[in-house]
Amino acid sequence: MVAAINPPGVSFIIVNWNGLGLLPECLQALEAQSFQDCEIIVVDNGSGDGSVAWLQAHCRPRWRLIFLPHNTGFGYANNVGIRESQGEWVALINNDTVLDPDWLALTMACAHGRPLVGMVGGMVLNYYHREVIDNTGHLIYPDGLNRGRDRLERYHGQSGHIEEILFPSACAALYRKTMLMESGLFDESFFAYGDDTDIGLKGRLLGYVALYCPQAIAYHKYSQTAGAYSATKAFLVERNRLWVLVKFFPLPEILASPWYTIKRYLFQAWAAFKHQGASGRLAEAAGFPVLIKITLKSYLAAAQGLPQMLQKRREINRRRRVSPRQFRLWLKRYAISAREIALKE
Repeated sequence: MVAAINPPGVSFIIVNWNGLGLLPECLQALEAQSFQDCEIIVVDNGSGDGSVAWLQAHCRPRWRLIFLPHNTGFGYANNVGIRESQGEWVALINNDTVLDPDWLALTMACAHGRPLVGMVGGMVLNYYHREVIDNTGHLIYPDGLNRGRDRLERYHGQSGHIEEILFPSACAALYRKTMLMESGLFDESFFAYGDDTDIGLKGRLLGYVALYCPQAIAYHKYSQTAGAYSATKAFLVERNRLWVLVKFFPLPEILASPWYTIKRYLFQAWAAFKHQGASGRLAEAAGFPVLIKITLKSYLAAAQGLPQMLQKRREINRRRRVSPRQFRLWLKRYAISAREIALKE
């Protein structure tokens, strides 16, 4: 492990699991950042594809390498990196993401002089089709599911303006370390998917603000680790959105959520029948019976974790600085429709 001589301003954290084909370009983009006051922490999650040997052979002075014995999940590995980080800010970057050279400089400038800003995200474009937007932050559905804002919209070089968002996508986001530590870090029981929803909402309930910096551009190779339409991803997304619902939503919204879930399922069933959206892709790959099985399995797993989530809900409510009324306003301001969730991949 290589330690920095002076504490850096920013700590990049990259969690890697069997991403040998992704690491070189990702890390090269971090080395090329115009803002150089940073360290690069790579947390390898028990890779078996040669990633460890490659990292050891190509390690540079600013890199700090952490090798975990097995795949511990996105949240646990990031928490290890955050605890080891020395920067005032932490930039979480997926190994399937490539940053524009000015990404860090622009996100840091966006946060500068704004003490309530806890999170900053930028314009995330599709790596392979750079005229297509991956996301510009996240929106949330009334049953706890979230989806990228502006996903699959066309990008024509528009810059837009700095604005408040609900929370950024953790594929490329800048976080104030004090916010992360105060929030209790990532919920490791999520394993993967929904982690940025959890950390984002915890930060917002503590009173921190999330900003969108449109000039800061990242290119994302969408779902390269688990696969865009895998059964594992579908299971984790559905289970974790139930936990998000239990942990954060006011009780009246929890009681009303089954109606919204039924509405979403109807749209997703129609999309699967029409071979559209993520449900259609997964139905093509696995079939309708598998979709039903995944849904039932996710509910069973969510129920098993319910006591733990209720305890975490009590802890969050004890520390929150934002009222349920404000949370409801967020649900309206940053809402996404069941139709958009169903039809967009």
